[in-house]
Amino acid sequence: MKIVRIEAIPFAVPYRKPLRFASGEVHTADHVLVRVHGEDGLVGVAEAPPRPFTYGETQESIIAVIDRIFAPELVGLTVFEREVMAARMDRTVGNPTAKAAVDMAVWDLLGRSLDVPVSQLLGGYTDRMSVSHMVGFAPDAEMVAEAERMRDTYGITTFKVKVGRRPVSLDVGACRALREALGPDVDLYVDGNRGWKPSEAARALHAMADLDLTLSEELCPADDVLGRRWLVSQTPIPTVADESATRPGEVTRELLGGSANMISIKTARTGFTGSQRVLHLCEGLGTEVVMGNQIDGQVGTACSVVFGAAHRSTSGRAGELSNFLDMSDDLLTEPLQITGGEMHVRPGPGIGIEIDPDKLAHYRQDA
Repeated sequence: MKIVRIEAIPFAVPYRKPLRFASGEVHTADHVLVRVHGEDGLVGVAEAPPRPFTYGETQESIIAVIDRIFAPELVGLTVFEREVMAARMDRTVGNPTAKAAVDMAVWDLLGRSLDVPVSQLLGGYTDRMSVSHMVGFAPDAEMVAEAERMRDTYGITTFKVKVGRRPVSLDVGACRALREALGPDVDLYVDGNRGWKPSEAARALHAMADLDLTLSEELCPADDVLGRRWLVSQTPIPTVADESATRPGEVTRELLGGSANMISIKTARTGFTGSQRVLHLCEGLGTEVVMGNQIDGQVGTACSVVFGAAHRSTSGRAGELSNFLDMSDDLLTEPLQITGGEMHVRPGPGIGIEIDPDKLAHYRQDA
């Protein structure tokens, strides 16, 4: 089946409260819905979340690169020519979430055309994932209350704590408050979004040595090459490369250079095709992975759980799948559900989701 049209539709959904972390804050989900139309009338969908402070993309740039560069190169190809699509999109430097959304929408279209779930096409390992929830910057009491609400309401027992503030004692105090309130049976890990210097990160991890943290993610900027390598040598806590490892080449650099010993995979920036490349590289190097989140809406979250559940390595650890709960609304006809700390892959062909036309009409920005 050939691709006959590709759409990039801007939409905006407010967050219930601002999401704050070291590299910026987000008040509204100014995302892009990508729709890939097949010649038989079927449509594949995916979501591109712009993160200008991380990857340099904006809602406007994503629309422009898809409309002006990617669509003219991809229309006319069949849904099976994904290597050709990747090669043509890779001629354009950067633009990771735009490329990822096009890739995932093509996979969704492929699954719909074959009447097969994408999770089965990718690997079909399981039908669910445990969920990790991100706790952003706030006073200690508010961070504790949010985590307790997520545990009591949704059964979530893994929490990613945003750190990277100055002074370091703010984040050390927050993590200590969370551990004391939630007890020893909850998994806690930290994500600095490149907010600390290596010396600050080492001091913070030393101060939190008794909190049984499971991971530390992207505490320092990627350009702190020697500092990051030194930091890894200072702590027994696995160090996760995230923003610094968005492509297979970067993954290799971070792992072989000793700057990280674990990798975060985000379908929002590497799609399904690129995420499999990263995953297989990590498996070959004996490196653990975690499924991350780009503050995705429900469309993007559905893509994350589809990929994570499809593979043994990505389904073994809780994935970051709950940020959509902070949005005041979304685009799906049937909202995603988290129960007992888990999210299931949606049944049905493709990614298993449908866009509500009324909600899209309400939130789209180009109408």
